[in-house]
Amino acid sequence: MSTEMVFQIHLVLGYVAWLLCFGAYGLPWLRSMDRVAAQRAIATLHSFRFFGLVFMVPGVVGPNLPANFAVFAAYGDFATGVLAMLALLTVRIRRLFWPLVVAFNVVGTVDLIVDYYHAIQIGLPARAGELGATYAIPIIYVPLLMITHIAAFYFLARPRQTAT
Repeated sequence: MSTEMVFQIHLVLGYVAWLLCFGAYGLPWLRSMDRVAAQRAIATLHSFRFFGLVFMVPGVVGPNLPANFAVFAAYGDFATGVLAMLALLTVRIRRLFWPLVVAFNVVGTVDLIVDYYHAIQIGLPARAGELGATYAIPIIYVPLLMITHIAAFYFLARPRQTAT
């Protein structure tokens, strides 16, 4: 089986596994919370995206991983992680918290979409070995990130529930 096929199977099954897990456990858990708590939980997960800077560390990724992919992915993750941390730090200041929740979700979603676009443009599936030690990030972590961004937008768009 080719590297490209293995990578694509891994990516698809990463989404399938996370959708099954999120549908069974994550979404019901988030729905049981108030809006702020649900967004805090999602922001906490995304606050670890600072780790994406690892895409620029020589020796962690292969020397032939295209720099335009690695640099954009690294800084997009870093920006999203910092915005998520700022949202967490401002949870008690709602006029700051909500714009930061929107910001980290918009920046993070755009980052992932552009990363997918760049990956297709450079033929990343066929050269997935160049991801080196970061191979697991797009397979295991990115599907959960995209799913939780969608959930965050769902919770942002959902009408506020009032106590009866």
